[in-house]
Amino acid sequence: MSYVDTHCHLDHHEQLSADQQVDRARAAEVSTMITVGTDMASSTQAIATASRYAGVHAAVGVHPNDAMEATPRVLEVIEQLAQDPACVAVGETGLDYYRDHATPSQQEDSFRAHIDLAKRLHRSLVIHCRDAWKDTLRILEDEGAPERVIMHCFSGDQDVADHCAAAGYWMSFAGNVTFRNARELQQVAAGVPLDLLLTETDSPFLTPHPYRGKPNDPSYVPVTLRTLAEFQGRWTAEVRSAIVRNTAAAFGLAVEAVENPS
Repeated sequence: MSYVDTHCHLDHHEQLSADQQVDRARAAEVSTMITVGTDMASSTQAIATASRYAGVHAAVGVHPNDAMEATPRVLEVIEQLAQDPACVAVGETGLDYYRDHATPSQQEDSFRAHIDLAKRLHRSLVIHCRDAWKDTLRILEDEGAPERVIMHCFSGDQDVADHCAAAGYWMSFAGNVTFRNARELQQVAAGVPLDLLLTETDSPFLTPHPYRGKPNDPSYVPVTLRTLAEFQGRWTAEVRSAIVRNTAAAFGLAVEAVENPS
């Protein structure tokens, strides 16, 4: 039975190559990884990296912090990349009001363009949301959400989680859910429906406890999964099996391709 990392940045790691990260992941029984672009250059690289490894897929898009770069020409390139066989999702896109690198208006315009692209190409939509849940959910409702929506590095409160569950959005948890000061997030994670639960690292960021202080990589995703299983009061094997099924559903993949990529 495998582990899955639904959101990592294999090309952002400053200490380990993509080869080394994939080797470490395989040794930790991580079968499937989705490496995510945040701008035109990194999205192009994500496609190239995913194309080299069985079980590694790509997501392409412009991060909300870089939304000022989501020009028509850049979005045209993202659309071209999103049609590559290695690509399973559009994103990460969304809203980030914690930082002010891009204005809310720039972020909203980019977010709406990504939603439209995901719908037209029948790709999953990977959403980054930080301190902007009200507007994120409003825009999704305004535009009409794609069939498959993943809330990456979920950070919402119970009301947001209930809204996402009602809408059928998958909620993906990263290493920060293991932090000792993340009690509210842990309580929310405990109640997420099992069929909407995903795991990720967001590596090289958000390294889980007890490895904080080291750069993250996909081999650490089992730590997050075991922690989630504990919060949910479930056997680890049950959660592992569910997340394989959920990943297949969330990204339009065959279950066999997630469990045993070839």
